[in-house]
Amino acid sequence: MVGLGLPTVSMGLLAVSMAPSRAIAIVIVPAIITNIWQTFVGPYLRDILRRLWPLMIGTVIGCWLNAGALTGPHARYGTIVLGALLVIYAVIGLNKFQFRVAPQNEKWVGGVVGVVTGVISASTGVQVIPSMPFMQAIGMEKDELVQALGVFFTTATLALAFNLTAGGLLTPANAVPGAVGLAMAFAGMLIGQSVRARMPAEAFRRWFLIAMILLGLYLAGSALLKEFA
Repeated sequence: MVGLGLPTVSMGLLAVSMAPSRAIAIVIVPAIITNIWQTFVGPYLRDILRRLWPLMIGTVIGCWLNAGALTGPHARYGTIVLGALLVIYAVIGLNKFQFRVAPQNEKWVGGVVGVVTGVISASTGVQVIPSMPFMQAIGMEKDELVQALGVFFTTATLALAFNLTAGGLLTPANAVPGAVGLAMAFAGMLIGQSVRARMPAEAFRRWFLIAMILLGLYLAGSALLKEFA
C-alpha cells in the first residue's frame, strides 16, 4: 500500500526466525518480480529514469563496494542503525519538516545518496534509506513516488542479487519458500493498490510515515533483542 518495497517489510518479519542472509535469499526473487510490476504501474517511467539515473548507478556502485557485508559479523548492527534512521525520518516527516533538493542539484545529490544506499543495502538487504527521503525531497508524491520506488528497488535488488550469487547464498533450497512468498506478495500488492487508490493524499502521507515508524521500531527492537538474548 505504501510502496516501501518487499525487502523492507519482509526482512524485518523474517528476521524473527532466521539470519538476514537466509531471509534475503528467500525474498530476493519475489522482490525483483514485484518491483518490476510496480515499475510499470503508472505513466511516469520516462521522467523517473531521467531524474533518478544517478541514484540508481550510485546504488549499484555502493552494493559492489560493500559486497559480502550481509553475511559479515557486524550485519546486525546495520539493522539497528537502519531501524533508528527510519524512525527519525518518519518523525520528522510527521512534523511536516520537509527537506528540499533544488532541481539543479538533483543529479549529484542523487549519486551520493545512491552510493550510501547501496552500502546500506549490501549490509541489511533494505534500500529505503537514504533513497526514500531523497525521492520525497525532489518533489515526488503518491503514485509517482510509488512507481519511482518500483524502478529504483528493481535496480537495487538486482545489484543485491549479484552480491548474493557471488556469496553462494542463492540455492535451490530457497525456491519453494520464494515461490510461496511471490504468490503472497502479489496478493498483498493487489490489495494495497486498491486501498491506495481510495486514500486521500494527506492520509496516504500520514500512514506512509506511521508505517515507517512501526517498521523502524520493529527492525531495531528485534535486532537489539537478539543482541542481548
